[in-house]
Amino acid sequence: MKSLLLLLTLSFTLSVSAQNIFSGKIVDSDNQPLGGVNIVIEGTSTGTTSDFDGMFSISSNLEQPILIFSTLGFKTQKLRGAAAMVVVMQEGAEALSEVVLVGSRNPRQTKLSTPAAVDVVDVSKIKLTTAQTTANDLLSTLVPSFNSNRQSSSDGTEHVDPASLRGLGPDQVLVLINGKRRHTTSLLNNQGTVGNGTVGTDLSSIPSSAIDRIEVLRDGAAAQYGSDAIAGVINIILKKNIGMEVGATYGVTSAGDGETYNFNFNYGAEVGENGGFINLTAEYNDRGKTTRTQNHELIIYDQSDLGNYFAYFGNEEARQRDDELIAAAGLTRDDFNFQIGDAAISNAQFFLNFELPTGETGKFYAAGGANFRTGTGFGFRRLPSEGHVLEIFPNGFQPELRTNVTDHSMITGFKTQLGTWNFDVSNTIGINDFNYTVSNTVNDFLGVDSPTSFRAGGHSFLQNTANLDFSKFNETVMSGLGMAFGAEFRYENYQIHVGEEGSYIGDGANSFPGFAPTNEVNEGRTSVGLYADFELNFTDKFLLALAGRFEDYSDFGNTINGKVAARYRLTDNFALRGAYGTGYRAPSLHQQYFNNITVDIVDGNLIHAGTFRNDSSVAQSLGIPALKEETSTSISVGLTARVARNFQVTLDAYRVGIDDRIIYTGDLGNDPFGEPVPALQEIFEPFNVASARFFTNAVNTTTTGVDLVMNYRVPMGVNSLNFSLLYNHNENEVADGIKNLPSTFIGQEEVYFGAKERSLIETNNPKDKGIFTIDFTGDKLGLMLRNTYWGEVTRNEAPFGRAQRHDAKVTTDLSATYNFNGKLSLVAGVNNLLDVYPDEQIMDNSYFGVFKYAPVQMGTNGAFYFARLNYKL
Repeated sequence: MKSLLLLLTLSFTLSVSAQNIFSGKIVDSDNQPLGGVNIVIEGTSTGTTSDFDGMFSISSNLEQPILIFSTLGFKTQKLRGAAAMVVVMQEGAEALSEVVLVGSRNPRQTKLSTPAAVDVVDVSKIKLTTAQTTANDLLSTLVPSFNSNRQSSSDGTEHVDPASLRGLGPDQVLVLINGKRRHTTSLLNNQGTVGNGTVGTDLSSIPSSAIDRIEVLRDGAAAQYGSDAIAGVINIILKKNIGMEVGATYGVTSAGDGETYNFNFNYGAEVGENGGFINLTAEYNDRGKTTRTQNHELIIYDQSDLGNYFAYFGNEEARQRDDELIAAAGLTRDDFNFQIGDAAISNAQFFLNFELPTGETGKFYAAGGANFRTGTGFGFRRLPSEGHVLEIFPNGFQPELRTNVTDHSMITGFKTQLGTWNFDVSNTIGINDFNYTVSNTVNDFLGVDSPTSFRAGGHSFLQNTANLDFSKFNETVMSGLGMAFGAEFRYENYQIHVGEEGSYIGDGANSFPGFAPTNEVNEGRTSVGLYADFELNFTDKFLLALAGRFEDYSDFGNTINGKVAARYRLTDNFALRGAYGTGYRAPSLHQQYFNNITVDIVDGNLIHAGTFRNDSSVAQSLGIPALKEETSTSISVGLTARVARNFQVTLDAYRVGIDDRIIYTGDLGNDPFGEPVPALQEIFEPFNVASARFFTNAVNTTTTGVDLVMNYRVPMGVNSLNFSLLYNHNENEVADGIKNLPSTFIGQEEVYFGAKERSLIETNNPKDKGIFTIDFTGDKLGLMLRNTYWGEVTRNEAPFGRAQRHDAKVTTDLSATYNFNGKLSLVAGVNNLLDVYPDEQIMDNSYFGVFKYAPVQMGTNGAFYFARLNYKL
């Protein structure tokens, strides 16, 4: 036995001694360390990547192997291995201006050479220095034309943050994963929030630790990518790296709430030979609720008044009297508090990115994952004076809306070469399922027998997209010709699921009546698309791009759209660019088929309000027209300049016109002051509602603006100092007059599309947003200071409120990073260092003082302190 052990030990020693270690440091021409550089031993699949400090180590049984060094933005190098190497990477044509995949099918385009504006957000690096843990939050702080705000007490919308690009709707921007269309959520925003009446893509369902970078095309691209790309395209590129990374983050607001925990794990390994890989991500994020209500005084004068209040303000004497009455009832002030703020959200996420080479040119690939989310939000408090089954809740109650959201997606495909053409066939499927439970509530119709928790039903959306793509780049035609064409087949299905009977019977569960059998939906459609795309470099200075797309939908017909773009390089460092295109957006299935009944209390009376399908009998009796597609034209002109070797500037102006834009009407049945209209009430009476809302193509809008991006890097030996200034000015305007107005509503224009609906489009996003960042990166220490200017916002809550201007604000973010050994790093800092809030709402807009702040600009949580530990192997 001892002999065997000795033999094994000797064999192991010999095998180890046969391995030669090759190590060193990788830097750029300014002697800045380069992390993430790929190092592969030529002729093998053995490889590694450099760490944050540019250090690497690789072993081989060869004495002097050839090492291949490659990374984005630099020329690939082959060097003979040595014991202590210093590898200086030379900048390629795309240095400091990353190669981009979106907006062009030319594999050599960079963000400075594209004919349209593209932002590149390096998530894998930036995530290590900022507090944000979701793609939504990261883009909000790094792309000024992108806005996303958390909503409060807005049913499902407070569980999926609506986002906009250039002030347009969440459904007017297309999201891609690795260049493939991402499905939207099943949630339709219908609570008068940002993106009212639209359906967006839930970026937070994609774990940020799985993302390498995000490309944001700020230009209309419907002719290239299809419906929804009116405002632009967000392309999320998943990680391909080899190795392991583990991170943990903790954060809390200055008010002591909104505690956030994030744990993430990413692992990548080689698969097969010739660059195959699998990259796996697991991430868990838990965010606690916040409360940002007015500081009420109860003003209770006798025992019977307990809880019969909203927000009356009193003196200290009144407060003491209130406390005595509350104590005498065996209660505390917590029994009367409102919980109004961010919902509590928990996310468990799993993602993969996979490639397996087959043969000399073939490659099988897959990407996707699952997201499991639970959330708890709060409705408005119900008071004892409103008489909601006092035997169960004698002191009133505040309902809770709990959501259970599952999201699954998978991309599978195969790439190869057919002659000189690149061939790509793929299928992408996505399913979003959204279910509601309303608790701490009652159904008045059931009286004392009412449960206090109800399964209220939900909705789901499925999208399956099959693509067939051909592309090639021919260097022999003039200075290069890129060609691409392909086909797409898409199937979509939208469903509304019925809740348990107690949730909808009678007046339904308070705060959120469940979906009834009359609301049930199971509708689908198909679409077929054909496209062609050409980019011709007439010379090395002049580029012309043409794209055309035909799309045919089974439910509303077909459309043809085109785009022309050009770029002219006046000098080696200065170029002009511009684009013109037409676009379209098909009405979502949600907008065509969503319907429900809600119940509210007005002057002590229960009022039923409905959202009805356009093909319903009530819509037809009122003359509501069938939905059709939105159409658009977009034009952009700009310039790109490399003012100095380390100083880049891009400036782009744009104009987007949208015709027949789909809107969600106001509550028809009342006049502009909220008073009932007898003629309409008579029409609605057979449907047991006092008011109704519909989706309709009612307005034309124009969006104009300008984007400025400036980046400057100061080399400082082994350190660097980076400055960036990003700015967006954006204006949305609704044209005068309402289109397709049924004769029934002549004189009701301010209700059909009123001041609130107009302000949600025109003034609910900041017209100006600027981001100035100073980032110091050292051998061990890193510092980041960011100031964000949020322009003024005007909200109009008519007819139950009025217009209020919220002044511009500036928030400051500060963080420090320390790298212990190139593998372990710690970052700590604070977002919104000076605890800045939006202006407090006027009483008319605050729902009797419940909403202290409107969810505009930077949000309503104030300062947020965080610390993050990250380990990379």
